Amino acid sequence: MFLGENQHSLDAKGRLIVPAKLREKLGQTFVIAKGFDNYICIYPLSTWNEIGEKLKGIPSSDKDGIRFQRFLIGSAHECIPDTQGRFIIPQTLRDYAKITKEVVSVGMTDRIEIWAKEEWELRSNDINSIDDELLEKMSARGI
Repeated sequence: MFLGENQHSLDAKGRLIVPAKLREKLGQTFVIAKGFDNYICIYPLSTWNEIGEKLKGIPSSDKDGIRFQRFLIGSAHECIPDTQGRFIIPQTLRDYAKITKEVVSVGMTDRIEIWAKEEWELRSNDINSIDDELLEKMSARGI
């Protein structure tokens, strides 16, 4: 399970270092792709393969499903970190997530979200507050 929040910096080549404790969980190969709110997701290959199997069943006549596939699968890149645990975040994904240098990684159980530090800070009030409506929704899910 991926947990916690960490701050990192990209190097001059657009590489991010995966901390050693996360490298073991991610494995030697993982996938990065667009998230749904201007962030990037890092998926272990096993999780990505599960997602792919589900998406593979979408018929070509399902326009919304195909649009979703294009968004997610079309943005995906397979990554193999170097011996120092670094991998390049492609420029297209950096542009999408508004990432320049400073990033925040957030463990989300089965994946890791990578946010531009500025974007993360803008959303921190919403992220750091839980209201009664949200508590009720989670309770209805058995959480």
